[in-house]
Amino acid sequence: MNLSRRHFFIGSFAGGALPAFAAKTAPERPNVLLMLAEGLPAWVLGSYGNKEFRTPNLDRLSQMGTRFTHHFAAAPAAGVNRGTLLTGRTPMQLHDSADLRSSEITLQKLLEQQGYLQRTTDLAEAAELLNSPSTEKPFCLTLNLPPLRAPYDAPQKYQELYGQTKFNTVNPEGADAVVTLRKAGAAITALDDQVQSIVAKLIQSKLLERTLVIFTSTCGDLLSHHGTWGTGNTMYEEAVATPMFWVWPGRVPAQAVRPELISAYDLVPSLCETLSIDLPARTLCGRSYMLLAAGKPLPKKQPWRTSVFAHYRTSGMARVPRHKLVVHDGGSSELYDLIADPAEKVNQYENSQFVVVRNELTKGLAGWKGRYSA
Repeated sequence: MNLSRRHFFIGSFAGGALPAFAAKTAPERPNVLLMLAEGLPAWVLGSYGNKEFRTPNLDRLSQMGTRFTHHFAAAPAAGVNRGTLLTGRTPMQLHDSADLRSSEITLQKLLEQQGYLQRTTDLAEAAELLNSPSTEKPFCLTLNLPPLRAPYDAPQKYQELYGQTKFNTVNPEGADAVVTLRKAGAAITALDDQVQSIVAKLIQSKLLERTLVIFTSTCGDLLSHHGTWGTGNTMYEEAVATPMFWVWPGRVPAQAVRPELISAYDLVPSLCETLSIDLPARTLCGRSYMLLAAGKPLPKKQPWRTSVFAHYRTSGMARVPRHKLVVHDGGSSELYDLIADPAEKVNQYENSQFVVVRNELTKGLAGWKGRYSA
């Protein structure tokens, strides 16, 4: 990305105040700003192809770095998947609990041991901290953004943006779905502005060049699809496919897009490699995607994997580029051809034409659960 193009994106956040960019190498250990949304699925963002929800700031942020098109939650439950994001541990290892045990080694603990000033913050505190950043230590801010969930409250000015939106491209399901989608859209655009305010603070404080910015969500939202809202504790794409952007000027290429399948359980290994920190002494199933984020080739003998897995309570998911298997203990299971049936409407689990795929995914899921349950 040339300098003028980069200034265009950054100027959009900073209200026209453009920082000076020196021709120097970014520091080995940057500050880290991890922004965690809740209930924000990838599919509602313009950068992921949506045309009716308004997310201009998140779309600009995604263009400032690398956007992963296939990032998945390890559980369709915000608290559980947050635990996976922050520890690298599977939902089984976390006992499907949103409350982390004191013995768990979190990302925050790892960075504190490396001299990082670590804080878990809300919007107001994050803005204050970025106004007066410490110059003595690198910082790691984990910013918990306001959750997006019914009744999807948002200020009136955002509701007015959606007063006439029909959501024809969303294909809403159920009575009054459009009315609720308008409320959800208002809440999503309000969150989009909140992200803009934090990134603008980062730029105004001249911290962007020294900060790795990561944006993701702990879970998605069906938003009327399949006849329900929230995640419904299902493994549908709308519930488990979440956005993931990495922004770090000078180290992460701008306007980059990666199609590989990655998971919440890959974040801790990725940050450990990026920051030259040893992995915690735990059984972890994730792999670092730092080279993917940086636009660098993988070792020839270590190609990226072709599957990711998820688990919650009595359900498990195996996801490969074309197919998805969802196994429910004690209940009917699901198998979808995501190319022919992206809306996941036709269950092919009992279709004899899919028996080979079904058996391969069943074996892979069982192996993952067997190896990473403790």
